[in-house]
Amino acid sequence: MSDQGNGIVARLAFWGIPLAFGVMGLKLVAWWVTGSVALLSDGLESTVNVVAAFIAYFVIRYAQKPADDDHPYGHHKAEYLSAVLEGVLIVVAALLIIREAVDALLDPQLLDAPVLGLAINGAAGLINFIWARTLIRIGRTHRSPALSADGQHIMSDVVTSAGVFLGLVLVVVTGYAILDPLLAILVAINIIYQGWKVISHSVAGLMDKAVEPEEEAAIKTAIAENSAGSLGVHYLRTRRGGAVAFVAFDLVVPGDMPVSEAHKICDRLEAAVKAVLPGGRVTIHVEPESEVAHGVRVGVGARPPAV
Repeated sequence: MSDQGNGIVARLAFWGIPLAFGVMGLKLVAWWVTGSVALLSDGLESTVNVVAAFIAYFVIRYAQKPADDDHPYGHHKAEYLSAVLEGVLIVVAALLIIREAVDALLDPQLLDAPVLGLAINGAAGLINFIWARTLIRIGRTHRSPALSADGQHIMSDVVTSAGVFLGLVLVVVTGYAILDPLLAILVAINIIYQGWKVISHSVAGLMDKAVEPEEEAAIKTAIAENSAGSLGVHYLRTRRGGAVAFVAFDLVVPGDMPVSEAHKICDRLEAAVKAVLPGGRVTIHVEPESEVAHGVRVGVGARPPAV
């Protein structure tokens, strides 16, 4: 990620903190004026958002630290740890919602001042929707798992707010107070599913999952088009660590090729891969033609004619 991209991600993570406090305040006011357990559950989820915003900000700043002696490959994976924690917090919020809803099922109550409460909660939901879309878009653009997870977390809050809004309208129209806690439970189940998706995606990153198929295809094309002078490429491996992708492969050259010529091919290949994979880290191992090919192979260009 470029310095400009780092700056954008860090600023968004910082401003997520006061915004989370503001949205939480609106939702708790909506609960206070209505007494709705569904609105209380929505507010409880927003308190988790506040904690998540703090975590995301500090982890993103840490992940942007340059490589050092103890972490020669950088600190990028710290974002995955934040994203896993975000997913856990999403699930915790859902369990809190279920607990409050079960209590309310035993003694359902009609709402006080429903119109005002719904208006306040609707405004909070709209703010969250705009912010979540922004975080997800920027997180994907700049390959920030923590920022994307924060956006997904807030989007689950938006789903909660939308469900609560529609359900409470039904409560007001029909007069069935029991719809309020039942709706809260249904929303909580959906939130648990969203939390599981965030956790599973982040764990895959911690386990050194390969780059996306379209990225791997672009890497293979770049290698094939810029490998003239070599005899083959094999043992291609990729992995992604937050905003950085790592690419490694073995380059086969004639046994009598001078080191300087082999190095020129490596420089050309490294530049080509980085062109299709911005921020990529490329490691190339040069082998003589006597070595046996293994692993993922890539078709290469023809050897230039002898001069």
